[in-house]
Amino acid sequence: MIGTSTHQILPSMVRAKPYKIPPKKKAPESKPKEKKQQFRTELPSEPTDDVYLTWCYKRPVYEAEVALDMLKKFQPLDFTPPDQEVYADITLDMATPKKTLEPFDSTLIFPYRFTESVHKVLAFTEKEEEATLASKYGAAIVGGAELIKPILNGEINADFYVAVPSVVSKLSPLRNFLKQKFPKTKNGSLSYDIIEMLEFFTLCHKYRVENVNMIRTPIAKLDMPNDQILANLDAVIKDVCKYKPLKYGPFVTCLSIRGATSESLDVKFERFLPEGAVREEVKEVKEEAKEEEDEEEDEKAKEEEDDDNDDQGEMKTSR
Repeated sequence: MIGTSTHQILPSMVRAKPYKIPPKKKAPESKPKEKKQQFRTELPSEPTDDVYLTWCYKRPVYEAEVALDMLKKFQPLDFTPPDQEVYADITLDMATPKKTLEPFDSTLIFPYRFTESVHKVLAFTEKEEEATLASKYGAAIVGGAELIKPILNGEINADFYVAVPSVVSKLSPLRNFLKQKFPKTKNGSLSYDIIEMLEFFTLCHKYRVENVNMIRTPIAKLDMPNDQILANLDAVIKDVCKYKPLKYGPFVTCLSIRGATSESLDVKFERFLPEGAVREEVKEVKEEAKEEEDEEEDEKAKEEEDDDNDDQGEMKTSR
């Protein structure tokens, strides 16, 4: 047909409008959930009745003499022997600024011995005079390098091993076998003073750190006088505190004593700490108190400034 267009517009020829991605709806800002503070009342220190639930009250902490008297009262009620051992349970703070202390073991001589048992000590020496002296002062076995093979084979053993420095170079095969029992100057088992070594290691008491930071060790018999038990307790704590410098704070964090069959009683331990440790603790308490006072003064000063600003604002508005 004339005058009419035969050109057809196909759908593919129509330009599509660009699709606009609808803006995302901003989610309403969720307020952080406030943790509900659990209201906890401070536990009362002393019960009003002689029968009570222990978890409702603070665990009492006694003076050492009071705790010992209580243990001695418990003994006849339990029908247990009066000469049972008294144990000290000591909790330690093994942390230092750089690392955690490794568990250790140590030995000491109690001021008042409470057992007749004597340790089996082996003395290494190759001189006849020293061997005779060692046998005289309580060494169970005395010898030189010839004892190495029987020790490695398990034919000979002892509680402690001591040696004179002149023979220690020949004992190197025993170093990995004896480990901590190998004679060394640090614990006093390597010395030319044979008498002093044997007098110490035949009668000494050994304790060790267990479960990372706990020491559980007997310190006396329950039927001993209180002053003797306390002297032994003081000796143990003083020896323990040697293994952590005083500048890192008190080593002992908790102390309790108990009989072999009785419950444990928490004891105030500050009196048994070395003098330097007590001073450091008092210093820390004073510093904390001073910091709290400074914070309170700063808060008061801020409150006064705010009050002054409010007063000035009110005066301006009134004008």
